[in-house]
Amino acid sequence: MKKILLASFTFVLSFHFFAQDNDTVILRKIYDYYLTQSKTYSNLEFLATKIGGRLSGSPEAEKAVQWAKKVLYEAGADTVYLQPCMVPHWVRGKVEDCKLISPKLNLNKKLAIVTLGSSVATPVNGLTANVISVNSFDELEKLGTEKIKGKIVFYNVYFDDKKIRQGAAYGEAVVYRAYGASRAAKYGAIGMLVRSMTSNRNNSPHTGNMKYDTTVSKTKIPAFALSYLAANELSDALQKDPNLKVYLKNESKNLPDAPSFNVIGEIKGSEKPNEYIIAGGHLDSWDNGQGAHDDGAGIVQTIEMIAMFKKLNLKPKHTIRCVCFMNEENGLGGAYAYAKEAEVKKLKHITALETDAGGYTPRGFGVDTLNGMHKLVSKFEGLLKPYFIESIKPGGGGADIGPLGKLGVPLIGFEPDTQRYFDIHHTADDTFDKIHKRELELGAAGIGSLIYLIDKYYK
Repeated sequence: MKKILLASFTFVLSFHFFAQDNDTVILRKIYDYYLTQSKTYSNLEFLATKIGGRLSGSPEAEKAVQWAKKVLYEAGADTVYLQPCMVPHWVRGKVEDCKLISPKLNLNKKLAIVTLGSSVATPVNGLTANVISVNSFDELEKLGTEKIKGKIVFYNVYFDDKKIRQGAAYGEAVVYRAYGASRAAKYGAIGMLVRSMTSNRNNSPHTGNMKYDTTVSKTKIPAFALSYLAANELSDALQKDPNLKVYLKNESKNLPDAPSFNVIGEIKGSEKPNEYIIAGGHLDSWDNGQGAHDDGAGIVQTIEMIAMFKKLNLKPKHTIRCVCFMNEENGLGGAYAYAKEAEVKKLKHITALETDAGGYTPRGFGVDTLNGMHKLVSKFEGLLKPYFIESIKPGGGGADIGPLGKLGVPLIGFEPDTQRYFDIHHTADDTFDKIHKRELELGAAGIGSLIYLIDKYYK
C-alpha cells in the first residue's frame, strides 16, 4: 500500500513539475517572440506618427478604426468586426489664449493653458476678470456667491508628492478638473482654471475631460488647465496683487454625438468558443499629442497578443479577444456598447484585462478576487517573476472594462512603472519618441503570457 501511495505521490509531483517546466519553456518562447519578432513598436509608430491624436468623433479617430481593423487581420485574427457606438464630438478650436494682467506688477504676460475636454467656449472676444484662488471645494463654499460672483475660480490644488503611486495623487486632484466648473458656476463664477494633473514642473499644460453637472448649476462656464509653471506664476502673482486679472479665450464646440466603433479581433477557442477572455486598451486619444503612451501602447500590446498566439501556434481553449475601445477619454461610449452587447447576448466572459497606464517597464497586475481570479493568477507568480512581473495584488480594473465588472466579470489591470506617466499624460508631449522599445515589448509579453496562462488553467 505504501508503495502504491508513494508511486501515486511521485506521479502527481512529477506531473506538477512537468507542467511548470513546460510553462517555463512556453513563456520563454513568448518573450523571445515579443523581443525579436513582434510588430508592437512599428505598429505604434504608425498609429502615433501617421494618424496622431485621435479624439472621438474626429477624422483621425475614424482612420484609427480602419487601421486597427487592418492590423488585427494582419495579426491573424480569425474574425475582426466593428462594434457600433455613439460618441461625443467635441472640437477644441484653433485659439487658446490666457494672459496674466497686473498694472501693479507691470505684467501683461501670456500663460500656458489648454482647454479641458467638453468645455464650452468663451465669448467671441474672450473674457477678462479677477481671480479667486481656492485649495478645496470646502473653501469655495465658504467664500460663497458674494466673493466669487463675476470672477474666475482658480483651483490651486497640487499633486500630493508624498504619494508613492502617482495614480493616487491623480485620483485626489482630478475631481477639481472634472467637477470644478459647475461647482464654481453655482456661486456665479464666469470661468475656471485648474492646475494641470501632474507633479512635473514644466510648462506643458495637461488637458482631460470635465463634466457639467446641471443639478449643481445650469450655467456652463469655460474651463482650462494651466501648466505647472503657469499655475505657480499665477499663484505667486496673486500673493502680490490680489486684484490682478486674467484674460481667457477659446473656440471649442460641443457638436451632436457621432457614430463610431470599437474594433474587436478574436481567435476562436478550441474547446469553449463561447467563453471569452479579453484584453484591450482605448483607440481614442487627446488631440493635442500623438496618444503614444495613452493609449496607443495598450492598443498595440493587445493586438500583438493575437499575433503571438498565431505565430507560436498556441491554440487557446477559450475565445481570445483583443478589444480596441473607442471613447475612453471623454465618455466611455465604446465601453458601454461592449458591456451592453455582452449583457443582451449573455456572453460569458472569464476575465477582462485593460492596459491603459503607458508603455513603461512592467511591474505587475491588479487582479479581482471575484470568481477566484486573483487566487488563480497568484499561482503564476513564480513563472512571471523572472520577467519583472513582481506584484500580483488583489483589486484590478480600468475605465473601459469597468462596465463589464458591474456584470460580474473579474477585471485585471496591467500595471507598468508609472512614475513618468503623469509627466506627459494628456499633453502635447505624449509622442512616439517617448516610447522605449524594450519596455513596450516587455509589457506586451507580460500581458500575452498572463492571457496564455489564464486560458490554459481556468476551469
